[in-house]
Amino acid sequence: MSAVRNAGLRTALLTVPLAAALLGTAVAPAGAASRPPDKSLTCGGKGVDPRAQVRHRTETLIHAPLRTVWKLQSEVEHWPSWQAAVTTAERLDHGPFRQGSAFRWTTPVPPNPTPATELEITSTVEQLRRGSCIRWTGPAVGEGLRIDGVHVWNFVPTGDGVRVRTEETHTGPQVDADVPAATEILRQGLEAWLRDLKTAAEAPAHDRRHPARAGLR
Repeated sequence: MSAVRNAGLRTALLTVPLAAALLGTAVAPAGAASRPPDKSLTCGGKGVDPRAQVRHRTETLIHAPLRTVWKLQSEVEHWPSWQAAVTTAERLDHGPFRQGSAFRWTTPVPPNPTPATELEITSTVEQLRRGSCIRWTGPAVGEGLRIDGVHVWNFVPTGDGVRVRTEETHTGPQVDADVPAATEILRQGLEAWLRDLKTAAEAPAHDRRHPARAGLR
């Protein structure tokens, strides 16, 4: 693979989900653990794309109430306040976050030889069980780039918090061209998301209201 093509691949992969690699970090959250892809997570009986070559599953234990974790994850319009790599996020519908809800979010990409400077992701909630699971799908699109993702989240209350499990698959020419690299960057991204969610959920309540004070931005 040429240097230019590889740079384009990495640029595309860094953004769905919003990856730690985008910020030059790849530190797993405390308590995170990778899981083999032999059994897919599901929500409402639906899982990730079974045909996808690029997939990763991981989880972490968050020492916070379920209502706090769910609120952070489901109020997508507030993602920029605790996910450092999210530039903008907006709901495309109104009312409770539910099956059929759609949202658009953006992230910048670092300097690279491709024309893309930003990726726009439009996600649609296909399945949702309040306080239990979410499954959304949608493309990440930039100039000359496209990745189709399927993302599943499970939230399992425990005696000392919530075990958050997540699995995602990616398909598209860029990712399929280098599956090992794409899978590694996806791994970094999912673990970064869990790290940010854990940090935000475990912060004192007043810091969640003022994320800059808590270093959540």
